[in-house]
Amino acid sequence: MRPSAPPRFDDEIHAPVRLRICGMLAGAKAVDFATIRDTLGLADSVVSKHVSRLEDIGYVATEKIVSRGRARTWIRLTDAGRAAFAGHCAALRQIADGLI
Repeated sequence: MRPSAPPRFDDEIHAPVRLRICGMLAGAKAVDFATIRDTLGLADSVVSKHVSRLEDIGYVATEKIVSRGRARTWIRLTDAGRAAFAGHCAALRQIADGLI
């Protein structure tokens, strides 16, 4: 179930790549960097730039985990990120419904 949040348009999330990243993360506990990159069809540098921005503002957290000699970066929405994404989606729903 999606968390309920008051509608609030968020310019940081609204950037198309960041919106898509947050959408992927909203439905999961965490997603690895390669899955985000491959699903969105973007270069590493593009994904890295947007994940870094989301991390800088406290919306995502990253963790590097080494397994079988291979490092993977896992990305998850923080509580603040989940609330911001839910609020942004609520604002987009209002816009789409002609309410604002």
